[in-house]
Amino acid sequence: MRPLRKLLDRVHPMFDKGGKLQMLYPLYEATDTFLYTPGEVTKNASHVRDALDLKRMMITVVVALIPCTLMALYNTGYQANVAIANVQGAEAAGWQADVQEWLGLGHDPASLVDNFVYGALFFLPIYAVCMAVGGTWEVLFCIVRRHDINEGFLVTGLLFPLTLPPTIPLWQVALGISFGIVIGKEIFGGTGRNFLNPALTARAFLYFAYPGQISGDAVWVAADGYTGATALGAMAVGDLDKGLSAVVEGLGYGWWDAFLGFIPGSMGETSALCALLGMIILIATGVGSWRIMAGVFAGGILGALFFNLIGSDSNAMFVVPFWWHLVIGGFAFGAVFMATDPVSASFTHKGKWIYGILIGLLTILIRVINPAYPEGIMLAILFGNVFAPLIDYFVVQANIQRRLARVT
Repeated sequence: MRPLRKLLDRVHPMFDKGGKLQMLYPLYEATDTFLYTPGEVTKNASHVRDALDLKRMMITVVVALIPCTLMALYNTGYQANVAIANVQGAEAAGWQADVQEWLGLGHDPASLVDNFVYGALFFLPIYAVCMAVGGTWEVLFCIVRRHDINEGFLVTGLLFPLTLPPTIPLWQVALGISFGIVIGKEIFGGTGRNFLNPALTARAFLYFAYPGQISGDAVWVAADGYTGATALGAMAVGDLDKGLSAVVEGLGYGWWDAFLGFIPGSMGETSALCALLGMIILIATGVGSWRIMAGVFAGGILGALFFNLIGSDSNAMFVVPFWWHLVIGGFAFGAVFMATDPVSASFTHKGKWIYGILIGLLTILIRVINPAYPEGIMLAILFGNVFAPLIDYFVVQANIQRRLARVT
C-alpha cells in the first residue's frame, strides 16, 4: 500500500487549491479518506469524546445491513422460483432468465445458488443504478459547494434499494434516488442538515408518483404471469366473519415464515430476524439509538392492543395482534434502520422515547384505519422527522423550567 500512498501524495498538489484539477478535489479527497485516515489534525485545543467519526459510523451501518442485503438476494430469488415451480402460467422474466440459463442454473426453489443468483440479477442492477445516479448528484453538489464527499451516501444508497420491489423499472430507481438526494438532502445543505430521511423521501416520491410500479399484487415477485399480495395487503382484505385464524391461514404462510423473511415484500424488508441482527450490531457499537428502537416497538404494541380492544365488524386489520404487526411489512426494518437516522431523529434522551413511540403508534394507525394503504412505517417515520425538532424543543424547555424552579 505504500506505493499507492506515495502516488496519492504526489498528485495531491494538482487537486489542491491553485492546482489544475482543483475543481475535482472532492473526488481526490473521497478516494484518499476512503483508503486511509485523514492526514489533517486539529490545530486548536480539542475535546475527544471517542474514536467514532462519520466514516466509522456509516461503515458500521452498512455492516449492520449485510444480513438484510443477503436476505434480499435470497428471498427475491426464492419467491420467484417458488412461483415459477408451483403457479401455472408463471415463468422467469426478462434478461435475468437468459443470464440464469447461460450460467447453467435453473429455478429450483430448494437450490441455494439458484435463489441467490436469480435474486442478485434483480437486486444488483437496482443497487448499481442507485449508487451511480445518487453518487453523481453527491459529487456534483460537492464540486459546486467545494466541500468534501462524505460517506453518508453509502447508507442511503443501500437503504433505498432494500425498500423497493424487485420488478421496479430502473429509470424509476434513478428518478427516485435523484429526488431523495437533491430534494430530501442537498437543497438543505447536504449530510447532517437534512430534516427528512433521504431514502424514505425517495421511496415516498416513487409511491405517490408511480403507485402502479411500487404497490399492488404483481410487483413483489419477480416472475411473469404471477400475482400475489403482501401479508399486509392480504390481511387488509381478509374475511373477518371467519375470524383472525382464517385471515392468517389465507396468507399461505405462518408467523415464523414472516419472522424469518420467507414472504413476498420489498426486497430487504421482509425478514424481522435480519433486522434484529442489524439492531444488535447498531446498539452494541453505539451507532443506533436503542431508545428510539424500543419506542417504535412499544408504540406499535400499544397501538395494536388499542385497536384490538376497540374491534371492528368490517375491518380485519383491527383484530391483527401486535406480534403479527411487528413481523410483517417494513416495521422491524424501519424501526432499526430508518427511524434511528441520527440527523432526522430526535436528539434528547426523552425526545427519542417520544419520537419512537409516536412513530410506532402512527404506523399502526395508518395500517388499521386506511386499509387501502396497508404499509404505514414509511409515512410514520417521515411524520416523526418533521416533528423531531419540535419534540426536542419542548423537552429542552421543560428541562429549563425544572432547573429554574429548583433555583428559585
